[in-house]
Amino acid sequence: MLEPASVPDQQTRHSGSFPVAWIANDCKTNLDQAVQWVIKNVEELTQSASENGAVLFRGLPIHTAEDFDRFVTAFGYDNFEYRKSLSNAVRTNFTDRIFSANEAPAEVTIYLHHEMAQTPLFPSKLFFFCQKAAESGGATPLCRSDWLFEAMQERLPEFAAACETKGLKYTTVMPGTDDAKSGMGRSWPSTFRAESKADAERKMSDLNYSWEWLDDGCLKATTAVLPAVHQLSCGRKVFFNQLIAAFKGWKDGRNDPAKAITLGDGTPLHRDTVLQVADLAETLTYDMNWQTTDVVLIDNYVAMHGRRTFTGTRKVLASLADAESHDECHGFI
Repeated sequence: MLEPASVPDQQTRHSGSFPVAWIANDCKTNLDQAVQWVIKNVEELTQSASENGAVLFRGLPIHTAEDFDRFVTAFGYDNFEYRKSLSNAVRTNFTDRIFSANEAPAEVTIYLHHEMAQTPLFPSKLFFFCQKAAESGGATPLCRSDWLFEAMQERLPEFAAACETKGLKYTTVMPGTDDAKSGMGRSWPSTFRAESKADAERKMSDLNYSWEWLDDGCLKATTAVLPAVHQLSCGRKVFFNQLIAAFKGWKDGRNDPAKAITLGDGTPLHRDTVLQVADLAETLTYDMNWQTTDVVLIDNYVAMHGRRTFTGTRKVLASLADAESHDECHGFI
């Protein structure tokens, strides 16, 4: 029903493909058949995502949020509810599992990042579904973080070592009410599911955050030191963080990218060094140029993602999951 295939600009390194692609070979395939195919092949698909970072499914009869929900549910992963996350972006839920991808305006670039790596709570898997491709642009860039960290160790060894030994801290300013015009617009009551400042403070204290209440009702919050590099259970090291996204993209009327992130000991980051990391990542990036009905499964431990600017209407939905591994190289030590 689905067959392995190559796609334009697919990357090959260390005998692996990025992304792995499965394309429907029969235009008469229905959603029930697709769901049964996933159930039958879930161990292989999970292992493929864990080893290679991303798996593309193309040509399936998936058209609505409910169709996408059925496809995702077939994998048997535990749902990671967006409303319970500490993510910065405003999202709209369509089902318990399915919600909008980042709703920032079309002219805003979402830079490469691991989903929710700026928080202590993050999913192991994420799915994207293209319900409507943009008129132009709108690709989702994907980058293998193990490949990136290898390149950093070779070309920027001192910075790679500093990230690994010191970790990172992130600072965000959250509004009192959701601001959908910003990629950083989720309010502090929504982020912390808090009904009062005291409630938010209790939750931040549990997370070892520091904070400051601003005169305009916004909340300035700084995380505890979070790892910038993780080692997978198979030994591979991944550059697991939001350094590129924070340093290049956390900008709105409240947030300044230059103040959004430091090394774990408080040392400021050197702009030129971070930009070199971003340039390295670009050389390793695959642009997922969406076709309507495409679905991509991403292993959040292995691959970063982002969003290019676009014109026209682009509708991409998302789902997050926690997955038990079927592969020895999945998960952090």
